[in-house]
Amino acid sequence: MKNLTVLFITFFLTSSVLSAGPKVETIKIKTSSQCGDCKERIEEALAFEKGVKSSALDLETKIVTVTYKAGKTTPEKIRKAISKVGYDADDVPAENKAYGKLPACCKKPDDPDYRPH
Repeated sequence: MKNLTVLFITFFLTSSVLSAGPKVETIKIKTSSQCGDCKERIEEALAFEKGVKSSALDLETKIVTVTYKAGKTTPEKIRKAISKVGYDADDVPAENKAYGKLPACCKKPDDPDYRPH
């Protein structure tokens, strides 16, 4: 009986430690994406962002859904990563230099250089 109690306590402590990892959260961010190229750029950039588990951009709504580990990154860092690729992310504007390097199809429709696919 004593061995069973020790085994139960060991199992309980081990499972508690294993499940105590960083909390996984999901955030939705409005972007200035325009096309499939934008989707690839944003999702690829987020794939390399520390703490991001997954991302999926819906081109119809221009909203990227990001699942991330809260202890590894923050919504602000995720928005900044999108900005660094040349896209607006909620209220964080695209970095000018990165935006300037985007192809014409990825520019905002009110930009004179914008040309859809």
